[in-house]
This record gives sequence, structure tokens and C-alpha cells, in this order.
Amino acid sequence: PAVAATRGVAGAMTLARRQQLRRHVTLPLGRIAVVEQGSGPAALFLHGFPLNSFQWRDAVAALSAHRRCIAPDFLGLGYTEPAPGQGVAPDDQVAMLVALMDKLGVDQADVLASDSGGAVAQLLLVRHPQRVRSLLLANCDSEPDCPPPKLLPVIAEAREGVFVDRSLALWAKDHDLARSAQGLHGLCYLHPDAPSDAALDAYLLPLVSSPARKALVHAYAIALDHNVLAGVSAPLKQSKVPARVVWGLADDIFFTGAPAHFEQAFGNGRGVRRLDGYKLFWPEERPDVVVEEALALWGVQA
Repeated sequence: PAVAATRGVAGAMTLARRQQLRRHVTLPLGRIAVVEQGSGPAALFLHGFPLNSFQWRDAVAALSAHRRCIAPDFLGLGYTEPAPGQGVAPDDQVAMLVALMDKLGVDQADVLASDSGGAVAQLLLVRHPQRVRSLLLANCDSEPDCPPPKLLPVIAEAREGVFVDRSLALWAKDHDLARSAQGLHGLCYLHPDAPSDAALDAYLLPLVSSPARKALVHAYAIALDHNVLAGVSAPLKQSKVPARVVWGLADDIFFTGAPAHFEQAFGNGRGVRRLDGYKLFWPEERPDVVVEEALALWGVQA
């Protein structure tokens, strides 16, 4: 029903339905896995690490009543198949998004982004400001906190080629471990049943499916070993694009000064909303907040 969809009820979009909606768009950079729903002005949803577009499933389902929602999987993650030798660094992701928008006939999009996807979104805004109609960020990198110190052990294990086997592969096999205080849940989620079995399968199974896929995950992490946002503060401050941030205050991966930083980071900032108790991947647990904030930023009545 439209009412339920508008509320953005977590769990409304099943993995099977999501797989039916997913298609691949062929670009020189690779075959990009994309879920597209709705029509009208475009909205682009950028996921975090090590997730994929399934992160946004319920928000996309609800917002598709108002936008042509486009949710790609980044190069190196999810179900996207990078071309041989294709890089997976943030610069490559920006190039992929521009090429994808061109291929889909999208001149401009409202961008929603989380985690490392938020870093890519800021780069997209700085380098291609005409392509971004508005920006809605969840917890993510900022120039003074990129990469966050807590990511450094992951990068180190990725350099050794062991991160996937020591973490993601174990979580893929044991969902209870993934939902423990030591697993993905403890790091990134509030609710004890998050992430769901379907979400863990969607996120992790493609990443552990072959040595080549594991190597791409490691390459994605290694590419975050330096400040990929160096120099963005000045152009963001000069930007006229409306930008809103929603921050989960229990996140201990990104620095606690981030909300204050983002309050003054944008030339057309629309403020920062703080969510008590929520961690890095709150958008998956609170699609209702994503929907509410997006519609307000877009000036659309629910």
C-alpha cells in the first residue's frame, strides 16, 4: 500500500524482489549493478562499505513515488563487475557515476549517501556541481576525518590480503557472529536483529565468492588509505547546492566532531539532524528518517 511504502517500513523490500529489480548497465568501466524504481527527477543512492545498494532498499521503495530512484553498486562491491584492471578508488567511483548518469540520460540528481559513499558524493559535488541537485548525507567521511583512524586496521589487513577472510567471510558463514558485539552489528547497527539474514547474504556473499572478488574488496579498502577529501572544504563552502546531514550519534568510527563540522561545511547547508543511539548504518534501520528528510530537502509533500 502507498501509505506503508511512504513510511519506509524497514524490511518491506525483500531480497528476492530486489534481485528481480537489479540489472547491469554496461560501461567502459564495467557492468554496473543498478536497481532503478520510479520516474520523474532522478535521485542517486550511494552505499557504504562493505555494503551495496540493498542498504537503501526500503527508502528507495518509498521514495520511488516521488523520484526516479537509481541505486548502483560501487566498483569492487556488491554485484557490480569492474572491467579487467579497472580501479576502484573514490576517483574511479566518481567517474563511474558520471558515466552511469550519462548512460541513463540523467543530467542532474538528488544525491543520498552513506559512509565511504558520502566521500564519493562530496567529490561528485565538487567536481561536477551541475550534476547534483541536492545532497543528503548520513554518517560519512569529512575532510578533517578521512580516513577515520578506526579504518586503518582494516586497510592494513587489506594490504596483507587477509581482511575478507578474517572478517567478512566469517560473518557470511555465521550470521550470529555478524550480529554480535564483535561483528558488523556491534560496529554499525543499533537494533539487535540487524543486519538481517537477507541483508548479510546480499552484502557478503558476492564479496567472498572468489579470490578475484576478495582482491577487489581489498583494493577498495586500500584506496582509502589517504585523505581522498583533501581540498574539498573550500569548494563545498562555496557550493549553492542544498545540503543536509543526518548523523547517528552512537557512531564511534567517524569522529564526534563531525556534526559540528558539517553544520558549517556547506555554502547552502540545511542543518544537521542528530539521531540518538544510532550508529554508522542507521539509514538501513531508519528508512522512515531517510524518506522524511529527503522529501523535506526536496520540497515534496509526502
